[in-house]
Formats: sequence, C-alpha cells, structure tokens
Amino acid sequence: MSVKVKSVYEPLNELTVIDVVKPLNFFDESTANDLIVKEIGDGNLNLVFHIEDPLSKKALIVKQALPYAKVVGESWPLTLDRARIESDALSQEAGSVPHLVPKVYYSDSQLAVTVMEDLSDHVILRKGLIEGKTYQQLAEDIGTFAANTAFYSSDFYLHPFDKKEQVKQFSNPELCKITEDLVFTDPFFNHDTNDFPDELQKDVEKIWADQDLLREVAQLRFSFLTRAEVLLHGDLHTGSIFVKEDSTKVIDPEFAFYGPAGFDLAHFFANLALNHLSQNAHAKEPFHRESVQSFLLQTIEKTWETYTETFKELWHGKSSDPFTKIEGVLESFLQNTFQEVIGFAGCEMIRRTIGLAHVADLDSIEQKDIELFYKKKALELGSYLIKNQRKFTSITQLKDWIRGA
Repeated sequence: MSVKVKSVYEPLNELTVIDVVKPLNFFDESTANDLIVKEIGDGNLNLVFHIEDPLSKKALIVKQALPYAKVVGESWPLTLDRARIESDALSQEAGSVPHLVPKVYYSDSQLAVTVMEDLSDHVILRKGLIEGKTYQQLAEDIGTFAANTAFYSSDFYLHPFDKKEQVKQFSNPELCKITEDLVFTDPFFNHDTNDFPDELQKDVEKIWADQDLLREVAQLRFSFLTRAEVLLHGDLHTGSIFVKEDSTKVIDPEFAFYGPAGFDLAHFFANLALNHLSQNAHAKEPFHRESVQSFLLQTIEKTWETYTETFKELWHGKSSDPFTKIEGVLESFLQNTFQEVIGFAGCEMIRRTIGLAHVADLDSIEQKDIELFYKKKALELGSYLIKNQRKFTSITQLKDWIRGA
C-alpha cells in the first residue's frame, strides 16, 4: 500500500497506533473513531496490536519492533531493522507461497512497523498441539512452504548477482547472534543464560562434559555461521505457525537470514518431537494419546516427503544451474540437508529444555517429577540426534527414535 504515515520512531500504544492505520483507508472513515484496539503481544521482542471495526468486523494487526528485548528490558538492546527484515521476508515468501503467510498491507522501516492480515480465526500451533488437536493439512503446508522458500532463494534458481544481493538484504547479525548464543553455545557450557531445575544438574553436566557431542555441535554452529545456502525463516517452531483446520500461516520471520538449508525444518521437527514427549503427560486417555502421537510422527514424515518432492519438481522444472542436470547432485544435496536437519533438531531440543527460552509443551506438565522425567528424555534424544546425525538415512529412522524416546 503506497501510503506514507508519520515515521519518527517511538513505541506505539493503544491510542497512537490509530494514527498509523487511519491513513491506510483499511477501515471505513465513518467508523474510524470507534475502532477497538488491544495490545496482544505475548512474545519477547515486539508490540502487537489488534485493531477491529466493531461494525464491519474488519480487523488487522500492527506489529512494532522494540529497540530492546521485551523479556529482559532496555539492558538488552536490539536493532529495529528486524522489522524491515520481517516485512521483506514476508513479501519474498508471498512470491511463491502467498496462501501460507499473512498478507502485508503496509510497512515502515523507520517506525519499525508492519501492518498485516488479522489471523484471529487461527490458533498458535503450539497451543493447539498441547491441547491434543490435530491438523491434517499441516504437513503438506509446511513442506510446501519450506521447499518453495528454499529453492527460490537458492543458487539453483537465482542469478549469482541476485543471490548475493539478497544475502546482503537479509543480513541479520543481531538476531543471528541470539541464535548463535542461545541455540548453539550457551546450553553446552555453564552459562548464566541457562535455565533448568537443580534436579537436572547431573544430566546437564553430562552434556557439558561430552567431548564427542561438543565437537558435533561446533560443526553445526560453524555451518550456521558460514553457509548462506537459502533464505530461512530462522525461527520456525510451533509458536511461529498459526493454524486452523483448512489453513496454515507461517508468521514472525524477523530472524530471517541466509543459512543452511536444513535449519528451518529441524526446528519444526524438534518442536513436534518435544510435543510428542509431552503428550505422555497431557493426553490422559491412552487411545487419544496414541492418536495424537501418531499424528505428530506422520506430520514429520509427510513434511519431509512433501519438502523433497516439491524441491525435486522445482529443481527439474525451474533451475538454471547446469549442475542440476548431473545425476546424483540433487540426491547428495537432499541427503546432506537431511543429516543437518537431524543435528540441528538435536540442538533445538536441548536448548528448549535447559536454555533461556523453554517450550510450554514441557513446562506446562503439572506434576514436577513427570516434567523432569520427560525433560531428561528430551536431553537424551537431543544428544543422540546430534552425535549420530550422519547415521540417519531416512525420515523413518527419525520417527522411530522419537517414538522410542
């Protein structure tokens, strides 16, 4: 939308956010003074406002980046450029999978604001999964999203000049540093950002002392630091996906950057694996528990199958790289990607258990001893995946290990 609003940065509130949306003419002028505004942000980094016309029921979302991490305060400053990166990433993703991301109506990099589609008729996937709900379209949608955004941002499709320009456009050093620290470094050392109960101390110290494990993590971290393969969402966990029965929307790509192709799916799979563990406590009725856990494993399998099938179709139909015509090149790329999915997933499972940012799947287990039991299981499975990533050759093996955890 080609409208310019006031763009001197200041944190918005439920009154001043109206000044951002009024010039967009999204709402009828006659009801502009009756809009209902609520600040609904529950994340760590941003303000989020829901604005609705009570008469027409039209609504939209205004998201504004704060110059610091909301979870910590002004002592943890952050770049406002992440709002520009998020808006650009959503636009890029909409180029190939418009049905899988929210529509962007307006963005302002100086105000660090993105105005986008209201998804109030969806729920956050993590919440739905904890409640034992299943979503039959999820696997196909996430596999399609990941394959399209990966291929169309890669050297297999883009001219080298365009690819390198996009790598510059999505340079995201401050948010990447958060991932470097919180996913790949702090949980594997005695760092003050770590957060775990005293009962896990011995299990955590075992991780810190495991030299074979740490060598593998070092390689995964180096891959994250150096391999600008595809444009990643950068934070594709179950809290970054809105769902309903017939719709999936991937949100919040403010961590977007160019990185290793397996990173996004690894986070998605790891969070499904953590939910699979937690269902042993959340789903009290055995048949329902078995049904939900079966759905989670099938989602992992079908997501990977959709990803590979879609990527192959794009590879054979859209690629301009001459080496894509050479037998075995595609298979080698996908196998390397898959093995890194395994390793990255292990890092995500460990950091979500003992690092700074946990998951409600495990933390919401009511009985403390049961919560500790499944957190230990998460650490064991995460460690195994990291140390044995190169032994995995099929998605069935990953399903089997999650099922047996």
